Amino acid sequence: MKTMRFLNIAAVFSLIGLGLQSCKLDDSKMDYDLVYPSALVTVKPDAEGTGFYMQLDDKTVLIPTNVTKSPYGDKEVRALVNYNVAEPNDISASNAYNGSLDKKNVFVNWMDSILTKRMLVPSDVSGSLGNDPVEIVNDWVTIVEDGYLTLRFRTLWGRGVTHYVNLIPVPDEKNPYHVKFCHDAKGDVFGEWADGLVAFRLDALPDTGDSVMDLVLDWDSFSGKKSVTFKYSTLKGIGTKSGSFIAEPIPTMKVE
Repeated sequence: MKTMRFLNIAAVFSLIGLGLQSCKLDDSKMDYDLVYPSALVTVKPDAEGTGFYMQLDDKTVLIPTNVTKSPYGDKEVRALVNYNVAEPNDISASNAYNGSLDKKNVFVNWMDSILTKRMLVPSDVSGSLGNDPVEIVNDWVTIVEDGYLTLRFRTLWGRGVTHYVNLIPVPDEKNPYHVKFCHDAKGDVFGEWADGLVAFRLDALPDTGDSVMDLVLDWDSFSGKKSVTFKYSTLKGIGTKSGSFIAEPIPTMKVE
């Protein structure tokens, strides 16, 4: 029988899936379909706290059939999820979502939230947010969608120190949708390469109305300043998923 498991990100990216109960082809072979995430979603509890759904994209929501309440309480968070499309004889799905988007009933094998933060505004900043270098990984989870900028980033990490990451607006005359990713390693600038995942809610940016705007992201990389442009809309998270899931084991950073 399948069971609900909540894995940490280190388990996902290091391929540590031994805790999963899964169907096996034989005793020595793991079902790797249960190791990798199926999707990146936004977990959205209903107002009454009696159920939740997962926003998959601009057209689709996932309705869990085997979990009644969000494991994250009343918090809206971004999460990696592994699921199967529910069979017709599965139990009734949650009624947490009653909107007009397409609904897909799913059986959740495991779910793991990623660090989800609101972006800062100038009044929040009282000192330096750090300018330690990172690399933004061109990966399927590096995307703007559903009102969030989700980033997979890579840097050096060696002493178990908590790294701090933030997103701040740096608007210019040409573009008010200009932001910077800030990384403070707290002096932990040597060691092994490690990855982190973070999602920033973009509701502090100006409303785009019915338009789709260029969202420019700046960051300090190991080879100098870099930037990349995403497509962003207030009402819809519009993004292009690019790259592919990196399967080699990579340790995960502790970040806040």
